[in-house]
Amino acid sequence: MIKIAVTGACGRMGGLIIENVLKSKDLKLVSAIDVTNIGKDIGEVMRAGKLNVLVEDANNIDAALDRSKPDVLIDFTIAPAAVKNVTASARKKVALVVGTTGFTPEQRTLMEKAIKENNVSAVITPNFSIGVNVFWGLLAEAAKRLGDYDVEIIEAHHNQKKDAPSGTAVKAAEVISKAQGGKELIYGRHGISPRQKEIGIHAVRGGDIVGDHTVLFAGDGERIEIKHQAHNRQAFAKGAVKAAAWVFTAKPGVYEMADVLELRTRI
Repeated sequence: MIKIAVTGACGRMGGLIIENVLKSKDLKLVSAIDVTNIGKDIGEVMRAGKLNVLVEDANNIDAALDRSKPDVLIDFTIAPAAVKNVTASARKKVALVVGTTGFTPEQRTLMEKAIKENNVSAVITPNFSIGVNVFWGLLAEAAKRLGDYDVEIIEAHHNQKKDAPSGTAVKAAEVISKAQGGKELIYGRHGISPRQKEIGIHAVRGGDIVGDHTVLFAGDGERIEIKHQAHNRQAFAKGAVKAAAWVFTAKPGVYEMADVLELRTRI
């Protein structure tokens, strides 16, 4: 059995990931880590019945890892917390699955440095859904063939999402830009803003939208839209749990979900 620790355990994604871990024949929940409900049984917090796994304080993550000795830590928190969780886990030789978004380049560098220096394996991606990873592949192929088309990305999420634009939208822009030899990314527009060689990215926040991403390739006389819509968070949780089982046996290094899914090309 692969022993799993979950940070952000009391959040919506944390709870859903735990549900998927409990359903797995190969995974075992050994640690639930958060900044709330400390000392309570995570099963009772989730209203799923007693699981005999108490919520431990994220501010003392080293002690939590020392006690539970997980094989893999799954992190869906916020960027500053994730950096702390990842670096602590890497020091303890714990493999990692990271779905947190909104990292600065400096934060990403800190995490990758800790992972490489401690010789552990990690899957880090802004989106664990199988559909989104195929979506990115479709965008790469379209971008190669539509180099003279204008590109706009529109993403929509619930009103509690903290970072904007979404990591998935940024990744989509990076995939397209790479395929087209490099383009500037423009985050929204206002005032006098003539179009240049750019990719426009626009964020919508409202209600309980799980996650919509639309990429518009607009040419003279026609346009192509490629869209992905998440109906619920299960797609992300299922992918994260799949990644946890995969990363446990992976060689040390930093991977993406494309590696887990064995897509033909790494996006």
